Amino acid sequence: MSQSRGRPPEPAKLLVGDGGELHQQAEGPETRLTTNQGLPVADNQNSLKVGPRGPVLLQDFILREKITHFDHERIPERVVHARGSAAHGYFECLESVADITQADFLQRPGERTPVFTRFSTVAGNKGSADLARDVRGFAVKFYTREGNFDLVGNNIPVFFIHDAIKFPDLIHAAKQDPDREFPQAQTAHDTFWDYISLTPESLHMVMWIMSDRAIPRSLRMIEGFGIHTFRLVNAAGKSTFAKFHWRPKLGMQSVVWDEALKLNGADPDFHRRDLWNAIAGGDFPEWELALQTFSQEQADSFDFDVLDATKLIPEEVVPLRVVGRMVLDRNPGNFFAETEQVAFCVANVVSGIDFTNDPLMQGRLFSYLDTQLKRLGGPNFHQIPINQAKCPVLNLQRDGHMQMGVPQGQVNYEPSSLGPTIARESAETGYRTFPAPEAGDQLRVRPESFADHFTQARLFFASQTEPEQNHIVSALVFELSKCEMPRVREAVVAQLANVDDALATRVAAGLGLKGKIKPAEAAAPTRDMPPSPMLSILAKAKPTLQGRKIGCLVSDGTDGALVAKLKAAVEKAGAKLEIVAPKVGGVTTAGGDLLPADHRVDGGPSVLFDAVALLPSEEGGAQLAMESAAVNFVRDAFAHLKVIAYLPGATPLFVKGGLQVATADTDPGLISLDNGSLDDFLAAAAGGRIWPREPMVRLVP
Repeated sequence: MSQSRGRPPEPAKLLVGDGGELHQQAEGPETRLTTNQGLPVADNQNSLKVGPRGPVLLQDFILREKITHFDHERIPERVVHARGSAAHGYFECLESVADITQADFLQRPGERTPVFTRFSTVAGNKGSADLARDVRGFAVKFYTREGNFDLVGNNIPVFFIHDAIKFPDLIHAAKQDPDREFPQAQTAHDTFWDYISLTPESLHMVMWIMSDRAIPRSLRMIEGFGIHTFRLVNAAGKSTFAKFHWRPKLGMQSVVWDEALKLNGADPDFHRRDLWNAIAGGDFPEWELALQTFSQEQADSFDFDVLDATKLIPEEVVPLRVVGRMVLDRNPGNFFAETEQVAFCVANVVSGIDFTNDPLMQGRLFSYLDTQLKRLGGPNFHQIPINQAKCPVLNLQRDGHMQMGVPQGQVNYEPSSLGPTIARESAETGYRTFPAPEAGDQLRVRPESFADHFTQARLFFASQTEPEQNHIVSALVFELSKCEMPRVREAVVAQLANVDDALATRVAAGLGLKGKIKPAEAAAPTRDMPPSPMLSILAKAKPTLQGRKIGCLVSDGTDGALVAKLKAAVEKAGAKLEIVAPKVGGVTTAGGDLLPADHRVDGGPSVLFDAVALLPSEEGGAQLAMESAAVNFVRDAFAHLKVIAYLPGATPLFVKGGLQVATADTDPGLISLDNGSLDDFLAAAAGGRIWPREPMVRLVP
């Protein structure tokens, strides 16, 4: 219907859905839709056209602005560390370290510094799954009173390579093959292992990524490391070397490989969801910040080079000094604005923290700034709110793409006699680089002190418990079995022979390789070192349920009082109980009450939980046994070595799953609530997985 001539159309009414109904919302400045220039929009439903059915007019600037902004909503994802999760929080200084550094945020016990922390995988693209076998990035931006300090590291204390010039080759080899763009987020392919077979310096890192460290249970349960040797400088100008360590309050925990695969299917966002929900629920993740500090004389006495990023310093050699703690207590308000646009840079340091000649670190000092210029559009990315320092920023840098400020005045240079109030250097408070003496020829060489590639790889493997060693063997067999080129498999096994004879023999057997293994040529002899239990997840694990989740499988007729008692006991232990039922609406208890469910059984598999309780009624257990998802709930919990509490009503589930209902004498992870107590169940669950069960459920090469 055409509009009457000379009569403006009726203004559109703004309708908002509320509980399934539409109502008119009162218009006000805080709700009025505008363009990016602040112009109120009269119609956000229709383009400007020539007549109702005519062509759209180019002059529709509202349409063009909206579409243009939408077209550019995505920025290039990070080449590495693309898939990330992050949170706000604070760092609290626990001990003054003025004796070794003048870094302001480490001077006053009790003082808190805002932080933003991002965790990530490395190899996968932004849309990949959380439980890929991979390194986890662990980057922290400290908003200190003297500028931003970025501690940009990983959950593994060493790296693949000595020199940053090899980083593009490493990542090209680990990423998808360029001709086919797969496999995604995994290293189980020829190009990665071909590179490893020809780069023996990577073998130490390979031991770590083939270990359970690469498939963590939660981002709240990983360690973090600055990787490099940093130089700390105190107010008197004295230098001390340091390595940075983050240690989780909840302790470390990992999943088993089959569990990781099923978690990726059940919930590709498992780590993201876990971190978000923990913070939203008030269970704030916490880490200790500890330092390993040592002098130049100590560094010279080590039998490895502290500038070699493929090496670590065992804690038995240099103990950790706890200097602070980090608490993450607030989720991002907008993923893109904060988590995606945060720009970390190794070069962001404060007075009292300086660099060393680690060639990997030296290359990172260039790379991070360069990549942010590409991703975030220009030199002013530091003006994005998440990247802004929380102290005064004053300099003479001007203009550039996306300049957000409005610098005033005629003078944008110094020295100047025309601008008495312009920013000027300060010899008293400005950053000073430590005056380390340097001399030598200009050469492209590796120092001989970097030549031992296998001693610390051997140390790591020897420091693992038996289950952890088995997992490393299994991971190597799995990954190398995905390589199509026999030469690649054989060459890697030859390198492994320099790490440990038994390791290489077991991997070769798992791959079906015949004949005697000849170790690859080594640049330096491999030595034995005393095992370091601190390198093992299991050796230093302490019993706890803090931060864990218990899954409770129920049915109609379930004992509601028992569930309530279990829930109270679980929460008292610092864990959470989630109810899994045949229907998401819940079940009716034996007392006639509604017990709401957190998950429908096919959407709440046991892989989501650290331990499970099977509490169906006898009739309900028989019905659940007809549901494959319920049977798999029990079968997977058993196969993933979890502690299982059960009532007699769950017996059909064990039978259908082909499992024997054993007693605690034969399997301490099976707790009958007829014979045992909830306390027995929680004590067993706090101990973690039932490792003696593992030989019953999977073959280990």
